[in-house]
Amino acid sequence: MPDVIVVGVDGSQHAAEALRAAIRQAELTDSLVHAVLAWEWPSIFSVPEPLPGQEGLTFEEQAEHRLDVAVEAAAGPGPHPRIRKRVVQGSPTQVLLDAAQDAALLVVGSRGYGGFRGIMLGSVSTHLAQYAPCSVLIVRTGAES
Repeated sequence: MPDVIVVGVDGSQHAAEALRAAIRQAELTDSLVHAVLAWEWPSIFSVPEPLPGQEGLTFEEQAEHRLDVAVEAAAGPGPHPRIRKRVVQGSPTQVLLDAAQDAALLVVGSRGYGGFRGIMLGSVSTHLAQYAPCSVLIVRTGAES
């Protein structure tokens, strides 16, 4: 049974770099990539507008679409037999901690969509570095902004 590399995906540039790094590592180690996207119900004060072309989709369907787009952008078109995609409702930190229980490696971007410009690590990556049950790779983009 090959090792599993779990990677957190949220549609950000940081997560795209993390996904590319996870795919490269999986190729080097003959591992499987589990690309995981966590989504949460929006608060009553911050219901996001659907992206163009996603009108009428549920929040989960929008998350699935975002994950599909991210995987195709990182791995190219076509089938990806070594990549498993999973969309889970819940907080990103807890979803990734749960997904990494039997993983050899957890890969995340240094920041996601949240947080403030210019900070080195986001709250999710900081928490995962402290509490993940496996090794953690935090990937920074070339231009941290």
